[in-house]
Amino acid sequence: MKRAVQLALQNVNKGGQPFGAVLVHQDTIIAEGINEMHQKHDVSSHAELNAIRAAQAQLQTSDLSDFVMYASGYPCPMCLASMYFVGIKKIYYCASLEELKQIGLKLSAEIYKDLTKNSTERDIVMKQLPITGDTENPLKLWAKK
Repeated sequence: MKRAVQLALQNVNKGGQPFGAVLVHQDTIIAEGINEMHQKHDVSSHAELNAIRAAQAQLQTSDLSDFVMYASGYPCPMCLASMYFVGIKKIYYCASLEELKQIGLKLSAEIYKDLTKNSTERDIVMKQLPITGDTENPLKLWAKK
């Protein structure tokens, strides 16, 4: 955790946001990440996702189920969902959602709250447009293979 906080401090000192993350396997740091969202103009460039990307590229795997994530702040919904997708089962963090809200970083808390609502009551409108006609369905094609 100390390394994740160091990364966050370094990022703030370079003009970035206060987020650092470290991905650990069997007590060894495998990958690190910082929040580069504003520098790269990439909304997905969060510390946890950058650490996951680095580990996947290095190890050529999508299975990080034996890894532990250490993050300087409570993971946003996007990062948490990504950790589910790669199988991470242990996450340690420093700053709580409430602490993040207190310094003006409230979007994650707002998204978590919105996700608890029924899909028809959320801030984002979602509507299914099923594949129709003679267009091949990629899900059916994938299921065949």
